[in-house]
Amino acid sequence: MIKKIYICLFLLVFTIIGKAQPATSTEIIKDIKVITFSDFKNIIEKENDKFLVVNFWATWCMPCVVEIPSFMKVNERFKDNVGYKMILINLNPVKNIEFVKKFLRKYSISTEVYLLNDPENMDKWIPAIDPLWEGSIPATVFYKNGSKVLFKEQLLNEKDLESIIIANL
Repeated sequence: MIKKIYICLFLLVFTIIGKAQPATSTEIIKDIKVITFSDFKNIIEKENDKFLVVNFWATWCMPCVVEIPSFMKVNERFKDNVGYKMILINLNPVKNIEFVKKFLRKYSISTEVYLLNDPENMDKWIPAIDPLWEGSIPATVFYKNGSKVLFKEQLLNEKDLESIIIANL
């Protein structure tokens, strides 16, 4: 009986210790900044000295979820290039921000993530990003020196994404 108590205490102590460990660097998620389309435009202007990859996505979008690991692999290869930056724009409802944070941890998202909370102006900001965009996701916009150079309203694989970046750096 005493042996069982010691085993239970042993397991309990290690369970508590295991839960108390600090998160590793890939598990630490910065706060997701909630932005409007006006804020988005300011971000693009601020990064006008880079080739900027901006991906619009949501956790409920299966093609977006499929695409994310490829984006993170490509971002890992280029992130140290001063002329490059990747930003993810999440389109989940703002009330689901905690779920989005869990998703970011699960998929080890290693780039800036913003939550675009401007649903009442979707009919304005969607065509402002690209006149042919109907609003479906995933969608990726590529900017060079502050100007849009390419818009893709489709799932991008790792090879295609990398080719676009290489051609513009």
